[in-house]
Amino acid sequence: MQSSDPRHFFETDAEQAKRERRAAKSGNKYGNPISLKSKILAAVPDPRSPSSDILVAESAGAVRKVDLDDPENTNTVYRGPTVPIACLAVGGPGNGTLFAGAWDKVVWSWDLASRNVGRKYVGHSDFVKAVVCAKLGDKDILISGGADKKIIVWDIASGTRLHTLQDAVINMLSIQDLVVDHASSSENEIVLISASSDPHIRRWKIRQDGWEQVMEDSPDAPGTERRTILEHETTVYKLVFDHEGDEVDLWTSSGDGTAKCLSRIKNFTCDDSFQHGDHVRAVAVTEQWVITAGRDEDIKFWDRTTGKLYCSLLGHYDEVTELVLLRGSASGLAERVCSVSIDGTIRTWSLAKAGLDAEVKEQEKPIEAEKPEENKADGLLSAEEEAELAALMEDDDEE
Repeated sequence: MQSSDPRHFFETDAEQAKRERRAAKSGNKYGNPISLKSKILAAVPDPRSPSSDILVAESAGAVRKVDLDDPENTNTVYRGPTVPIACLAVGGPGNGTLFAGAWDKVVWSWDLASRNVGRKYVGHSDFVKAVVCAKLGDKDILISGGADKKIIVWDIASGTRLHTLQDAVINMLSIQDLVVDHASSSENEIVLISASSDPHIRRWKIRQDGWEQVMEDSPDAPGTERRTILEHETTVYKLVFDHEGDEVDLWTSSGDGTAKCLSRIKNFTCDDSFQHGDHVRAVAVTEQWVITAGRDEDIKFWDRTTGKLYCSLLGHYDEVTELVLLRGSASGLAERVCSVSIDGTIRTWSLAKAGLDAEVKEQEKPIEAEKPEENKADGLLSAEEEAELAALMEDDDEE
């Protein structure tokens, strides 16, 4: 019988110590964890109920809807792929289609309401790692980025590949994230920003009839051309626009251990930097907080005004892969933030100071160790896939 239990394979002392530490930590109830049987690689809010529901990408090859206010309500599942799903987006007419990029090099789609499998977008030659949706003229479009170093623009309705974007001058490595800059886009031209395993952040102008990479005068050397935004030292994992402040600035997180604010009025140069201390996989921003998370498993809340660390919350016992802001249906402002991890848990945290203070106080109490779930590995990856995932989650600098 095959097994994915790491205890059945050779382990170094460091690997064994890490496994034992995580097992001891796994019993905590911080953040009201909802436990799934699969690693969670990505998450997005469900637009039908953005204050309580999220859609999560599982390593077991499914997308699952989770009601954070009803932990037992996890039975709405979108199935089709038989390999891990790495990224998610919701778009198309009426925001009614769910898209998922998978390890089988395909972007899958489902009708969000019926869960019926829709069109499959086939064109990448390696894992699909980022997807985003937009409107371009009269077309709903899907944009995907892969480990094959390509960004592909699709017509959602027909499945036609409209464009393939690549940097012809500076070698672009595996795509990590994509975001549409709506503040710079127009009805007939969208501005896309991409992050990759190299430290360069690229901007692209996309039309129905063509595309171009954005190039402009360098803010540091007038008269010279700046082809990319270069504010990090290594892999950029996440791109987020701040939609709650006065300026729609770009926030980034990186393998260099920092999250940064790239100021729009300063031509996307660094205006503020937060030293998380390890690979930062995710960043979320509100008017009050900058929230960072990643490899060190902790959720860090930074006071946006002072730039100082307000608190660091425990809970996850493996790498955090995504942070999702949950917005109130009436105000549209973020009220909570949830974190997801390859430990298979979803945890929810207050954005109110009083709530954070109460959480910190709770975490100062000693916790009783609980026996880890014996069947936690059910539905997860094989040993070979575990190794492959670990490699993907590492720096991609050597590609």
